[in-house]
Amino acid sequence: MTGRAAGPLAGIRVLDMTRLAPGPYGSMLLADLGAEVIAIGGGRSGLPVPALSRGKEFITLDLKTGEGRAALHRLVAESDVFMEGFRPGVAERLGAGYAELSELNPRLVYCSVTGYGQTGPLAQRAGHDINYLAIAGALGTFGPPGGPPVPPLNLVADFAGGGLLAAFGIVGALYERERSGRGQYLDAAMVDGVLSMMGMNFTDWGGGALPRRGEGVLTGTMPAYRCYECADGRYVAVGALEKAFFANLWQALDLGAVPDHFDPANFAAIEARLGDAFRQRTMAEWTKFFAGIDACVTPVLEPHELGEFEQIAGRYQGFDTESVPAVPVYSRTAAAPGRTDTADATERVLARFGLSAEEAGKAAGPRDGSAVMGLRWPPM
Repeated sequence: MTGRAAGPLAGIRVLDMTRLAPGPYGSMLLADLGAEVIAIGGGRSGLPVPALSRGKEFITLDLKTGEGRAALHRLVAESDVFMEGFRPGVAERLGAGYAELSELNPRLVYCSVTGYGQTGPLAQRAGHDINYLAIAGALGTFGPPGGPPVPPLNLVADFAGGGLLAAFGIVGALYERERSGRGQYLDAAMVDGVLSMMGMNFTDWGGGALPRRGEGVLTGTMPAYRCYECADGRYVAVGALEKAFFANLWQALDLGAVPDHFDPANFAAIEARLGDAFRQRTMAEWTKFFAGIDACVTPVLEPHELGEFEQIAGRYQGFDTESVPAVPVYSRTAAAPGRTDTADATERVLARFGLSAEEAGKAAGPRDGSAVMGLRWPPM
């Protein structure tokens, strides 16, 4: 087992047959909440992604064989959740489609995590975070005016619109199952997740708050909401949107009468004054200077610096980027990260379901790493 704490999902068993980032992130969130997660393959080219593997056990099943499919069906009959991330139709060809698995276990919550979803003209097309952002209207709002759109890593579609949405949907389906006694199918599409998150910004688009890409209140170009370079070449983030916070900022810097920071006519002068001011000290000096001032000014930290920053260190003792915290913080049934162990646990896990070592070996198939689940990557 993987050292799970007795979190709010203790007693829930999840089978995760997803790969790449979104699905494994979603199942890691469930593991953090105490669920037992058995990952079947999973990861780039069928290999586990260590950063998304904690609290899980990893097994290999060759679903081209009758033994592999029989083992999968044995697990499904005694599980609560099944996750897959293939293009529509692939899971069915592997004997792992919703119709077949729900016959074995009517209480099963089955979640398909894909980019475009199960329907629509692009359902069978390949894609990545940048593509999902592009067609969901988000990418066109990111980046500088006059320059190309800039994706924010793969945080928005893969992790928020994909993995987090899937975990949220699964928890909702588990709650509903307590009343109905039945599982159901979840179509968790990353494009849908981005559309949902963009709701407020869609209404702002074309107006004063977000007139076009790179311009508006939250794009990083408004003087009261942007980053400023310091004397050492590092940056501070300024988020002084509200009148009181901007006044605190302006007065702390001793810049004279406080201007109307929402008036575009003042933007150039405000940006110049703030830019000149912040270039007078280093990022560390400004961090100390604003420590007791409610002006929404923080240092722009790099990942290797987080463990030494007071807020992160104070909230998560011994923090390091190799093991991010389990969230959210519960008062009774605490979420807690299990240990990360990506070693193959096929024989051990299948033994818990009554399969002998010989049967587990046949179910797993060849171990040369060339065809986890008998598939090429990406699955077609």
